[in-house]
Amino acid sequence: MTPPSNLTIAGTASERFRSGLLYAVGAYVLWGIFPLYFLLMRPAGAFEIVAWRILFSLVFCAVLLTATRAWKPFLAIARQPKLLLLMGLAGALIYVNWQTYILGTLTDQVVETSLGYFINPIVTVLLGVIVLRERLRRMQWVAIAVSAVAVAVLAVGYGSLPWIALILAGSFGAYGLVKKHVGPRIDAVSGLTLETLWLTPVAIVQLIVVGQLSGLVFGTVSIWHTLIMLASGAATAIPLLFFASATRRLPLVYVGFTQFIAPILQFAIGVFVLHEPMPPERWFGFGIVWLALGILVADMVRSARGSRAGGDRPESAAIS
Repeated sequence: MTPPSNLTIAGTASERFRSGLLYAVGAYVLWGIFPLYFLLMRPAGAFEIVAWRILFSLVFCAVLLTATRAWKPFLAIARQPKLLLLMGLAGALIYVNWQTYILGTLTDQVVETSLGYFINPIVTVLLGVIVLRERLRRMQWVAIAVSAVAVAVLAVGYGSLPWIALILAGSFGAYGLVKKHVGPRIDAVSGLTLETLWLTPVAIVQLIVVGQLSGLVFGTVSIWHTLIMLASGAATAIPLLFFASATRRLPLVYVGFTQFIAPILQFAIGVFVLHEPMPPERWFGFGIVWLALGILVADMVRSARGSRAGGDRPESAAIS
């Protein structure tokens, strides 16, 4: 006996939601524990790590394209100059993000890197106003104002502007805008392949310079260290693929909730595992950031409820 179609659809929607939630949580947990992973790569420096990460990500993506027989659609994308240039821009932005993040991690500033991803949703909203001319709701403006106060408080606490956090939030927010503009025209694997392909000359030059100045560490420490560095390509691509799968299954509001898993884990690692200093003014600054995020989330929930009441379906967003 064939089940009624409405039950089939409901069951499918429920399964998609559960799998999407698992993919989202998996992606953000992996991103959240990245500091521990990159710290295992010491004594390699940040510039060597990023260069190998680019090259090994490209190799991993090539393997995936081969395994899934996706070279034909990838080449079709690569033949479109506009998309190719947009992926070059995305590659430049993610390079800045990766390099800044790993520099921050290896210089014992994991807490500040977490701050960058805490304020990233607010920066993304602000970029929407500046670049896309979007109109913000009142609570979104309040969240931006509160976050500006937080940055000022943290600047006093740090003795200077938290540049690592601001660069991370700005670069990833701009990267998200590029990916949003591209939309579904480029899948996650093809996108990462093109981004790393654009960055390959940069990675090669970076390795040559590091080799000349201080010598390359790769392959000289131990077999485990070499394997960890080799796995950086897979470590880069897997959470990205999880995230892409999640955004195809979850409404935007749930993707927005799960994105806070990564900075929470990074913050916990920085404070409780690596024992980075947290003077009172820094706690106060983070508290204001969390207040701003609470306002933003509350507005997000209210907007989502309004959309459902009005019969609108919340859109999904893919930023990576």
